[in-house]
Amino acid sequence: MARIDDERPLEEVVISRGARHAGSTSDQVGRPTGRPGGRGSRTPRSRGGIRGREGTAGWVFVAPMIIILGLFLVIPIGMALWVSFTNWQGNTNPFAVGQGTDVVGLKNYTDLFAKDGLTRDNFMQSIGNTFYYVLLVVPLQTILALGLALLVNNTMLKGRSFFRTAFYFPSVTSSIAIATVFLFLFSNTGAVNALLGFFGIDGPQWFSDSRGLLHLAFNAVGVDNPGWAQGQILGRSLWDWLSGPSVAMFVIIFLVVWTTSGTFMLMFIAALQDLPVEIDEAAALDGTTGWQKLRHVTLPMIKPALFLVITLGLIGTWQVFDQIYVMGKGAPAGTTLSPAFLSYQQSFGNFRYGSGAAMAFVVFLIIVVLTRVQRYVLTDKDERKPIFGLGGRK
Repeated sequence: MARIDDERPLEEVVISRGARHAGSTSDQVGRPTGRPGGRGSRTPRSRGGIRGREGTAGWVFVAPMIIILGLFLVIPIGMALWVSFTNWQGNTNPFAVGQGTDVVGLKNYTDLFAKDGLTRDNFMQSIGNTFYYVLLVVPLQTILALGLALLVNNTMLKGRSFFRTAFYFPSVTSSIAIATVFLFLFSNTGAVNALLGFFGIDGPQWFSDSRGLLHLAFNAVGVDNPGWAQGQILGRSLWDWLSGPSVAMFVIIFLVVWTTSGTFMLMFIAALQDLPVEIDEAAALDGTTGWQKLRHVTLPMIKPALFLVITLGLIGTWQVFDQIYVMGKGAPAGTTLSPAFLSYQQSFGNFRYGSGAAMAFVVFLIIVVLTRVQRYVLTDKDERKPIFGLGGRK
């Protein structure tokens, strides 16, 4: 077993040795032959005309997609932004100011944060619910997807195609259908409570109990709405913010982690299979353990895939809608409300399109901020730039 006596970090040693092993003949391959202007040399030709034609052809090919994105994405987003500054109720032209539509400025946004009322209460509750939802779903689905990818990518595993298909299957199944099945499984008389009862455990009322898991933990040690938790933050007491996810939200978390990990597994598999074989050989020669190889070699080299998975996870979790819609529409007592569902409810249920659009753009800003933060965290220290691009090194 080779001994690592280099003072550099382990990942640099392994990568540099792998590079030397892979490039032992690179000098011979890349060495130019012949003299400039001698036999076999080619006279450079201007490719400006060819590049121009290629550029035109490229724009012709992408033009249909640009038009489609403009019609069905950019224009609706611009319209929604305009609506968020109005009191449009959906029965008139949103751009006909003074004819049933009035510009209210930032009122729809300030109502979400500064005005006492049901709108702020519901929105802040949905933000708190989604915070715990994101805090649990994104790490769990990322870790599970990476673990499955490492397992399936192991050449020692027999039947890898079967396991890859089995792990990916929940991701291609209709989320509405799976949510409906989970409603039956976790009902008060469902299979889950029946299984718990077989072991003498009294199962919870999954979609009726509005208490949060943290509240249940506090109550177990005799803490119930103490005085230090009575302070108000954005219209909610600190005790309400510390409720944790309800048991109903916990079911949704379990459902989403199970159904999304397969897709992210495929992304990690693609990244793992793209790693140079020489790196694995160098790591084996240096006697690294499996954990050392994962931590110092594999994870740093699949960082782009890790960034993609976490980013897609953040976007998907903050936009969760279909499971919420099917599994209770925010019940019990609003503990499964999400900003996306609340925006839909405000717009198409209460016909307050301005308020619903404002909620959507607040969520958009939250996603942008969190994406920038996690990009900053995943970037090497010597390559980091200010999170929002202000200032920076010269």
